[in-house]
Amino acid sequence: MLLRCRLVVRSTTLVGVSEVRIRPAVAADVSVIREITRPYVEQHILVAKPPVAYYEGLQQFQVAEYDGQVVGCGALHVFWEDLGEIRTLAVAEQARGLGIGSALVDQLIASGRQLGLSRLFCLTFEVNFFSQHGFSPLYGNPVSPTVFAEMLRSYDEGVAEFLELDRVKPNTLGNIRMLLSLSAS
Repeated sequence: MLLRCRLVVRSTTLVGVSEVRIRPAVAADVSVIREITRPYVEQHILVAKPPVAYYEGLQQFQVAEYDGQVVGCGALHVFWEDLGEIRTLAVAEQARGLGIGSALVDQLIASGRQLGLSRLFCLTFEVNFFSQHGFSPLYGNPVSPTVFAEMLRSYDEGVAEFLELDRVKPNTLGNIRMLLSLSAS
């Protein structure tokens, strides 16, 4: 499914309408996704991943094209039967402030609904941004002890972050866990 949104771009020289196209990522997008995420990794906003992790998770990614170029990305990772995570959300420097991040989040939320998820999680420094999309800070453990025990078996770092396991805390200091109920939004 393609989501199209129209953005009004204002600069000192022109006012025009450009189109952003959100689409599923393809293998050829991985090098651009890595380039877009690199500054966020260097600033410790996103967790560093080896190239193979991007290829392994390719089906989870959506990309944003603006003026024919990929300028943003985001992924939806399913944790459990009712729970997913929005992760690796990034917009290229030259495209920030155009609403591309919001378009990606909207598409990822729609994808979560299509998958039958009832809740989406994110770990972020951008609390205000995600709050505008209906996310609220998450306190405590929002899964049953049985599900918690099952999720402990995962090797995925996002699951460890969601569960607030001590082994990931040094890498996530300052991040806020947030949750969106899809039935309420």
